[in-house]
Amino acid sequence: MRIATPHSFSFLRTVFSHGWFDLPPFHWDEEKRTLRRVLSAAPGQALLAEIRDDARGRLVVKIHAPARSAALRQVRHMLRLDEEFNEFHALCREIDGFAWAAKSGAGRLLRAPDPFEDLVKMICTTNCTWALTRVMVRALVEGLGDSVVGYRSFPSPEAMAKAPSRFYEREARAGYRAGYLRSLAERAASGEIRPARWLDPAMPAADLRREILSVKGAGRYVADNMLKLLGRYEGLGLDTWCRRKFAEIHHRGRRVSDRTIERFCAPFGRWRGLALWCDLTRDWFDERGTPRLPMDQKY
Repeated sequence: MRIATPHSFSFLRTVFSHGWFDLPPFHWDEEKRTLRRVLSAAPGQALLAEIRDDARGRLVVKIHAPARSAALRQVRHMLRLDEEFNEFHALCREIDGFAWAAKSGAGRLLRAPDPFEDLVKMICTTNCTWALTRVMVRALVEGLGDSVVGYRSFPSPEAMAKAPSRFYEREARAGYRAGYLRSLAERAASGEIRPARWLDPAMPAADLRREILSVKGAGRYVADNMLKLLGRYEGLGLDTWCRRKFAEIHHRGRRVSDRTIERFCAPFGRWRGLALWCDLTRDWFDERGTPRLPMDQKY
């Protein structure tokens, strides 16, 4: 199947917008320039989707199962095909040093089909190296996910809730996050929290943030970055890497305060978190929009 894409859409910039492409169940095939992903068409029904760009403003999507409509909805969600970025790109054209973002179609951040997966992965990025994040996520997928033609899905909240504590501690090497991940899974499996509801655009951002922060292990960094994946870009999501990279770009490596970063991003209003991320990751791509480095050399 072929899907038309918005004028501002860039397949490679979306796939490589941050590290999710490097974490299963996403699989990037560099030789074929194809993104593979196991999706859930229905409870207990997983399927494999393959996505590539035909360089003519369309995506080519191959689905290894009959449930095409459910899979296509998830593909559109993951790549943000129905999200409007005209306002953000208009701001970029007006603000000195950001015209490149509008010209290149930067701004779409790859996300999972389900906010529950995004939140689990975000917690797995806290206070650790990218290599350890990979270990944790890979263990969750390989140990608890469903198998589909040689690939595995992301585990459901129910599967994660049933896993014993020792799985998180020994196999996933989650450390202090072990209890957090199990608690999150139990709350989602019981319906105490419903991450899919966070996609409702009518839900106030303050309520979203409050609910995310109620999850053990989810502080301001996790909340800000989760909100970006939900289409709310006010939060900066600062961590050690962001602060260091901003200092390298704008202050010759000299340490800067968070207030300085906030002032820099203020002209972008509700888009300030996205503007900061685009600025920090600009050098991940060459002038043609081709990704430059593997993830381990970025973080």
